[in-house]
Amino acid sequence: MAGSGTAHLRSADDALLRVEHLVVEFPVGRSGLKVNAVSDVSLDIVEGETLGIVGESGCGKSTTGKAIVQLPPPKSGRVRFDGVELTELKGEALRKMRPRMQMIFQDPISSLNPRRRVREIVGEGLEIWSIGDKESRAAKVAEVLDAVGIDPALVGRYPHEFSGGQQQRIAIARALAPNPRLLVADEPVSALDVSVRASIIDLLDRLRDELELSLVMVSHDLGVVHALCDRVLVLHEGRAVEEGPTREVFAAPSDGYTRRLLDAVPRLSSR
Repeated sequence: MAGSGTAHLRSADDALLRVEHLVVEFPVGRSGLKVNAVSDVSLDIVEGETLGIVGESGCGKSTTGKAIVQLPPPKSGRVRFDGVELTELKGEALRKMRPRMQMIFQDPISSLNPRRRVREIVGEGLEIWSIGDKESRAAKVAEVLDAVGIDPALVGRYPHEFSGGQQQRIAIARALAPNPRLLVADEPVSALDVSVRASIIDLLDRLRDELELSLVMVSHDLGVVHALCDRVLVLHEGRAVEEGPTREVFAAPSDGYTRRLLDAVPRLSSR
């Protein structure tokens, strides 16, 4: 893959998510200047697929993930999800799309309101989008908490009463509550202890299969991407340098930057 064009994209009819020529820029201080955090990135995902976005810190992978769900909207480019052009939506029209595409953030404790109980945190989206009545919302909260391995009897507790891994499970439950078709997970295990990372990855893998979800996994951890992702997109300085099936890219990378990333992964010696 040379550059970030759209030649590698599959048929638009087959894609649940299709991103073309995405550009995101941010202001630099008060100078009036702007820097491109993401430059001309294109990607797609078919239903039930997991795409990993990898690269070094500052390469634009988290910005790409957030721009997909319009947080914030990109400067230019197209983001088409489930047949709807998201970049053309504003206000209420965009708000109505939110339940179908949810985000899981890197640091669970920062993404959970410390003053709200678990039942309120997980059920907040259902209330905001007027999904169901009070009784059905309570049942849905219990259902998704059970699905992520949190005892529904603990809905009256606050986030600080849970471990980091449990907090991330609660954040995942919140994302699942409105029945999304797409999850964007921004470094979902990097803030967790090594001992609990594998359990969260296994959870996401199981939920993807059981709920037939599509998943964008933003990560600097190539081991996580290798274990979970069907395809991988490699970013370098805001640009896509390689894309393809994860096993093929990892086994025989065509770009020098990808090779350097893979060579930097610690390996046990034969001794």
